Amino acid sequence: MPARDPIEAAAFAVDSADRARQRALRYLNVFRLILGGLFLVAGEEFGLGSESPRLYLAAVVGYLAAVLTLGFPDAVRRLGFARVVILLAIADIVALAAIMWVSGGYRSGMPVLMMVMLAGAGLIGEGRMVMFSAALATLAVLAENASRLVGGGKSVEFLQVGIFCAGFFGIAAIARLLALRAQANAALAAERGVALAKQQAVSAHILRDMQDGVIVVGARGRVLHANAQALEMLGLSRAGEGALDGLVLADLDAGLEDMLQPAVGEEGRLMRLGAAGRLLRCRRVQGDPGSAAEGDTLLYLTDYEEIQRQLQQIKLAALGRLTASMAHEIRNPLSAVTQAAELLGEEKRADMQARLVRIINDNARRIERMIRDVLALGRREQAMPEALALAAFVREILDARVFREPAEAQLYELAIDPALTLAMDRAHLHQILDNLLSNAARHASGRPGAVRLWAEALPHAKLALHVQDDGPGFDEAMRAHLFEPFFTTHPKGTGLGLYIARELAEANDATLALAPGSSGADFILTANQQP
Repeated sequence: MPARDPIEAAAFAVDSADRARQRALRYLNVFRLILGGLFLVAGEEFGLGSESPRLYLAAVVGYLAAVLTLGFPDAVRRLGFARVVILLAIADIVALAAIMWVSGGYRSGMPVLMMVMLAGAGLIGEGRMVMFSAALATLAVLAENASRLVGGGKSVEFLQVGIFCAGFFGIAAIARLLALRAQANAALAAERGVALAKQQAVSAHILRDMQDGVIVVGARGRVLHANAQALEMLGLSRAGEGALDGLVLADLDAGLEDMLQPAVGEEGRLMRLGAAGRLLRCRRVQGDPGSAAEGDTLLYLTDYEEIQRQLQQIKLAALGRLTASMAHEIRNPLSAVTQAAELLGEEKRADMQARLVRIINDNARRIERMIRDVLALGRREQAMPEALALAAFVREILDARVFREPAEAQLYELAIDPALTLAMDRAHLHQILDNLLSNAARHASGRPGAVRLWAEALPHAKLALHVQDDGPGFDEAMRAHLFEPFFTTHPKGTGLGLYIARELAEANDATLALAPGSSGADFILTANQQP
């Protein structure tokens, strides 16, 4: 059902309250007609009108005529609801007072009926009308007893009459309070109806505009609702929401019924559904216990083919940028290799030949490192994390570097608790640390302990590994481009080291960042302690 406009909802709530009051007035008029009919048919048996049968008959017939006249809907349209209520209340009091006048006074029971009519009028009417009716009834009863006393007839005790009159005002006050409470509840219901209508409108807007499909499934797999996106994904966009009445989940697609099985986890499943066999990721969410949605199941459908197309476009765009950058970066060392090779063929001096050979080897190694880094980037999705003993693993990497470069023997300071572990792919962590240590050794001062490696345990079973050097650090302009591909501050660098390191870290659900500060560089690798 479409969401109701908030203004329309408020008007609907007020109109509903008015209809309820009009319905109550009709019931009260039926009671008046039944009561008048009893007075007319069985009044003599009840001992009513014995003092003046003609006046009694006139009072009863007039009362019935007034109820019939004011009870028609046309009277409400012409006079207004509030005026009809007060006129009927006056008719009740006048008629019952007249009957009491010719039926022996208050012992006829008419004051009790006045209380009933006052209660009914107070619950239906508005404003001070009910207190006016109570005052009118009190005057009528007191006048009747006073006339008996003045006329020398048998009067009643004024104490008993006073109790009845106090009862009139008590009944009127209680009825007025109940009416006010009912009006307050009606206003609160209208306010909440407006809030609910707004919430429904927002929810409908979200369901209409969201990219995912949503299917609401009730008990026994019955489909309660499905947004337009879900119908389109399943090839049912022409069916419309009305066609879902009475359908179960298997009627939309047999594969969806498996989503209701307890074995399906929160991550959902990839399934080909609908007439077109689109690849959709289906995720199930149960309604919260104790809420209005308890027992219902929400199925979220995500178009995985569209996601794959977008990812493919992103990968192709990134590959294009990477290829263009690599072509530019490889061109320089390749030109140097080619030129040095040509000069080597012409050069006869041994010292010049050795220099040209060194140029060829340096640039060939640079091209090899670049290709190796790009190949490592292609293997980022093959991460197999394991809990590595961090101190021992880092020590092995440092020993290998010192073996290749003995001058770095005193450069590193290791301060890692042997009990700490880091959950990462072994090859990926090796390459990340090798890149970070190469940068640190290149920019450090060269003093003993210039490059410090230390680790600290973090909340939620995380671990932070710091690779810190005492070099000049990086200014703000460099920090903004530090992890971009082919950005380098070294003439012999490829500019891929930090970029590859961050990509490999993210492939292992880890992060690599540069700590703030200007004193040296402090790279922080944050990862889980256990896979």
